[in-house]
Amino acid sequence: MDLDDLDLALLRLLLEEPRAGHREYARVLGVARGTVQSRIARLERRGAITGYAAQVSPDALGYTVQAFVHLHLAQGMLDDVTNRLVHVPEVLEAHSTTGEGDVLCRIAARGNAHLEQIVQTLLALPGVVRTRTEIALRGRVPYRVLPLLQQVRGEH
Repeated sequence: MDLDDLDLALLRLLLEEPRAGHREYARVLGVARGTVQSRIARLERRGAITGYAAQVSPDALGYTVQAFVHLHLAQGMLDDVTNRLVHVPEVLEAHSTTGEGDVLCRIAARGNAHLEQIVQTLLALPGVVRTRTEIALRGRVPYRVLPLLQQVRGEH
């Protein structure tokens, strides 16, 4: 995807000040508001901007334990298991992986006993052969994209 300097600057503003609004972005960038609107629409269509959601802490909802569960699957069951994972509310995200396991799930639980119930639920899914669970002690580096954008722009 070809991103010019205005696209990159706009993406940076969206990451740093997501609630500022088109008028403010236009003012900071020194372009017309219509230019900002058309650029954002184009970036959305091309998949550079994937959403506009508030980030809600699982802790605030009472899910104070986060864990990573590696699922080992029977051959040919990846799609079936994935289709079932979307129906487990505590699965925050899942990625097919290389190496240890076939799918890595990030799980939110209300406590260790609840985590055990979730793992048992995952083990009961047709196609899951075994699991390996690692409990996260504390987040150290949150999900972020801004450093990649800075690198693309040649900033440090």
